[in-house]
Amino acid sequence: MPAPPKVPLVLLPTPIHRLDRLSEELGIDLWIKRDDMTGFALGGNKGRKLEYLMADVLAKGSTAVVACGAVQSNFIRQLGAACAMHGIRCAAAVMDRPYYAAAGKPEKAAIGPRNANVRIDELLGVELHHAEDGDWQSLYDVQDGIIRRLDTEGHHVYKMPIGGSSVFGAWAFVQAGIEAASQRPEINYLVTSSSSGSTHTGLTWHFAGTSTTVIGISADPDPEFELVDDMVELAEGVDQYAECPKALTKDDFDLRIDWVGEGYGVPSDKGMRAIEKLARSEGILLDPVYSGKAFAGLLDLAAQGEISGRVLFWHTGGIPALFASECPN
Repeated sequence: MPAPPKVPLVLLPTPIHRLDRLSEELGIDLWIKRDDMTGFALGGNKGRKLEYLMADVLAKGSTAVVACGAVQSNFIRQLGAACAMHGIRCAAAVMDRPYYAAAGKPEKAAIGPRNANVRIDELLGVELHHAEDGDWQSLYDVQDGIIRRLDTEGHHVYKMPIGGSSVFGAWAFVQAGIEAASQRPEINYLVTSSSSGSTHTGLTWHFAGTSTTVIGISADPDPEFELVDDMVELAEGVDQYAECPKALTKDDFDLRIDWVGEGYGVPSDKGMRAIEKLARSEGILLDPVYSGKAFAGLLDLAAQGEISGRVLFWHTGGIPALFASECPN
């Protein structure tokens, strides 16, 4: 099957550079991949996925796109920008704290619901439908209700997968892996945030069979590791586009859930300390939902000797979340 088409949204390649002070302190050769600098809607890894997803939206002749996620979703922000560029109506079902039913609702508050990404969504014309907190399935049900309403209004609606996590999203990060390897070969470990799964899947697929170990630090409390099953399914989809399929299994994915904290979208103490650490060591900002927790994982793994040699941290963006009013200092 030929590779999927895409529309240009992000500025590639994103920079990659060494973190000199932290390399010396941690005793590793630490590098960072700056997907916070894609140049699209304030940056972030979702722009890569949207290049392929929006090509599919346009190919299907859709007049409206309906997504869902947490109210401070980075994906919805960037989706809103992509839809605005192409004159497509964009709506999203959102909750302050969507959660896994098996993990239960977190007690601590999520980051602020009314500014940061939400303000950008409003500027871009995204129609946000705010629902009471519930598990992810209840959020998907609200999304389906919005789709039915827009269908009755005569729209040709595209149902957007959560976080852009689809075969298209995974394929985008296969290409991102190729990009990173061309910039800095001989990576021993790659550490990235992992949530809906396509970033982690694409990077794992690309580096499978090489000397690079990809570690995903989960932003979701997934006690039953259902996400790994989803990633295997995404990898099967990638195989359809690849010249040499890899047939990845669950054993090929390294997913760590030790740095989630209270739950998805809820800042953790370790994550906030990691954000401060990188800011004061290298002048680089992370976000409290994804990259802060992932960097906390990297710091602990380095301290425990689980990662060594040349380590690449994938900065997935999400900086607007730092400006949410309820994000703790």
